[in-house]
Amino acid sequence: MSEAIKNAIREGRTALGIEFGSTRIKAVLVDESHQPIAMGTHDWENRLENNIWTYSLEDIWNGLQGCYRSLTEDVLAKYGETLTTIGSIGFSGMMHGYMAFDEAGELLVPFRTWRNTMTEEACKELTPLFNFNIPQRWSIAHLYQAILSGEEHVKDITFFTTLAGYIHWMLSGEKVLGIGEASGMFPIDSTIFDYDQKMLAQFDELIAPRGFGWKLAEILPKVLVAGEKAGALTEAGAKLLDPSGNLKAGIPMCPPEGDAGTGMVATNAVKVRTGNISAGTSIFSMVVTEKALSKVHEEIDMVTTPDGYPVAMVHCNNCTSDLNAWVNLFDEFAGKFGMKIDKNELYGTLYREALTADTDCGGLISYNYFSGEPVTGLNAGRPMFVRTPDAKFSLANFMRSNLYSAMATLKIGNEILLKEENVKVDALMGHGGLFKTPVVGQQLMAAAFNSPVTVMDTASEGGAWGMAVLAAYMQEKGDGETLPEYLSNRIFAGQTGTTIAPKAEDVAGFDAYVARYKSTLIAEKAAVEGLN
Repeated sequence: MSEAIKNAIREGRTALGIEFGSTRIKAVLVDESHQPIAMGTHDWENRLENNIWTYSLEDIWNGLQGCYRSLTEDVLAKYGETLTTIGSIGFSGMMHGYMAFDEAGELLVPFRTWRNTMTEEACKELTPLFNFNIPQRWSIAHLYQAILSGEEHVKDITFFTTLAGYIHWMLSGEKVLGIGEASGMFPIDSTIFDYDQKMLAQFDELIAPRGFGWKLAEILPKVLVAGEKAGALTEAGAKLLDPSGNLKAGIPMCPPEGDAGTGMVATNAVKVRTGNISAGTSIFSMVVTEKALSKVHEEIDMVTTPDGYPVAMVHCNNCTSDLNAWVNLFDEFAGKFGMKIDKNELYGTLYREALTADTDCGGLISYNYFSGEPVTGLNAGRPMFVRTPDAKFSLANFMRSNLYSAMATLKIGNEILLKEENVKVDALMGHGGLFKTPVVGQQLMAAAFNSPVTVMDTASEGGAWGMAVLAAYMQEKGDGETLPEYLSNRIFAGQTGTTIAPKAEDVAGFDAYVARYKSTLIAEKAAVEGLN
């Protein structure tokens, strides 16, 4: 088996996916059977500078090169091979945000990530103009907010894109985006697999009095759907990715995507009436809908699958950051007594303790808001834990409250989708760090949705693996073979996973918790106002 993998590596019968997550950049190299054969990682962290959540260009390139170097070291250690060529490559990143460039290709303002919530004014104008929900993290919201704020750089823009689009452009020279990622820049018309032409015209008309020297369509990336070719790795791009000079140019590249799209691929959730939940630093659900929603909901974003079909997305900015902070506190406490506990064991023990708790958390309430949360109307966050004097304050209830908190805002958003819009979901897949400890995250998420939740055996591979699969699809798809067909027939055939159905007592307990959570939001809002 190892010799076959060695030959595949030498001959470039592989596909590589690299995904920029919020706290980790991950690379996954797959063989012809689409199984991971090597992996690379690089940890990084966003920073709050001048009230903007950002990563510097130095962070981005050091991170990419560090991740790729980690991958090549893994290949060398496992197979004794130096990585010189790859069958196809794809890049993905945190969806949306704002990277604007001038004619010389210079970044005009620091990268504004999805985490920023300063575009409320822009969204309040654009949503009724388009009759289409424009979330705060979308690229068009950032652009229009910059216009409303009179930012000098706007007149000099010749191109703007997302993190994944930027990486792809620098490595291939192509200003393109996969349609799923593009749908977080500007609304998509799924009948033409391109930006909505009417809305483009509406935007241009809106800003015409300001006299900019560009039309919106001129500065947006070109839209491509999964399976289309998106250029190749240039000589300069190969040196950027691999400064050692071992990697050869000319490797085909697939359309860059967002982490939501790669999560859908990684969980085989691109068919109508399938959905997935990605739970990490942020948390979001994606449901492929049968038809348009009856009206605009500010809590629900309409994006697309990587092959261009409508998806109802509920995105929440906060998920595991506060959970991780509490686990780190327990780790620090243990260290004071000379105990060195394996982090996975610590997480597992604390998470499993939550399953012994009162299903409503005994009156404890936790807000995991490290940053603002548009679904609940907060433009900034203050992590907060609240209880009444007579609440049942135990470790189990405390941990369950923090786990519920990681899912609560997502539950609030999806109540609109599932109850008001009556959207049907046949299969709900979970992936991300919250599901790493078996059973716990799944059981509580099933309670949140009152629906069975499945975690596939491949779920831990995550979005980087999903991106590698999209890169392979571009090279391997047969005539007319759709992405859902390719995934079902070639990727997930015979795959197994675990499914957990909701327990009635858990559903009732989570509902009671969320009712208290909503009624106490006024305290969280006061904390935002009072703690500057």
